[in-house]
Amino acid sequence: MYPVDGDFILEVAPKFSGAKAAAQRAIVSAISASFAATLDKYKIDTKLRIAHFMGQVTHECAGFRTTEEFASGHEYEWRKDLGNTKKGDGIRFKGRGLIQLTGRDNYKKMASILKIPLEDNPALAKEPLTSLVIACEYWKSRDVNTNADSDDLISVTKKINGGLNGLDDRRTYLKKAKNALAKMEAITISASTTPRVAALRRGSWDESVGELQALLRKKGYMVAVDNEYGPATELAVMHFQDKSGLTCDGIVGEETWRLLRN
Repeated sequence: MYPVDGDFILEVAPKFSGAKAAAQRAIVSAISASFAATLDKYKIDTKLRIAHFMGQVTHECAGFRTTEEFASGHEYEWRKDLGNTKKGDGIRFKGRGLIQLTGRDNYKKMASILKIPLEDNPALAKEPLTSLVIACEYWKSRDVNTNADSDDLISVTKKINGGLNGLDDRRTYLKKAKNALAKMEAITISASTTPRVAALRRGSWDESVGELQALLRKKGYMVAVDNEYGPATELAVMHFQDKSGLTCDGIVGEETWRLLRN
């Protein structure tokens, strides 16, 4: 289980001030202690799955500053496709959750899954921990983990949004989440003869990867310098390790760094 918590969320989410910052702090504080365990329960438990979940959810809930859509919900009035067949259903069953639950039928279905009276008391869906679980259930119901495993932002976004609205924001948050997870996973090695270095592996994403890629290019491996440790970089590292008599595992530790820098 990755130790993702409120600090991790705030590293990915945008920075606010004033009332927006207070709203964000309240939500993040409420879900911080349960965030990792909840994601793990829904098998959102790899770097790519967590990063894509964060990329989508951070956009959907306006940077973790709301668990309820800003509009009144009036536009959903009499939407039979959502099960809104009674006067006031549009407002009563407006979007709530980190990924918004909308419409009487969806509230009723989620109430059955979570065993809480969401249809009778729709406001329960905006409670921070419940809103997190709703997002995870939505993610699970559409098997988004499969697309996240392929690092396919377009397919993930279409499953969450139905289209590609906010794609640039989602991409930005995805990259920030990857970077935060790579830093979390990085192993710091100390040696008297070498500077402190981070062990890198596939999925790492930061300036250290850019340095690695630049060193590989100097050794004749024509990889892109894009700060992302992907398949091409891993293949180049493994080839270099094999040629240098090192363990061929694709993990850039102290010895690999030392030989690359020579």
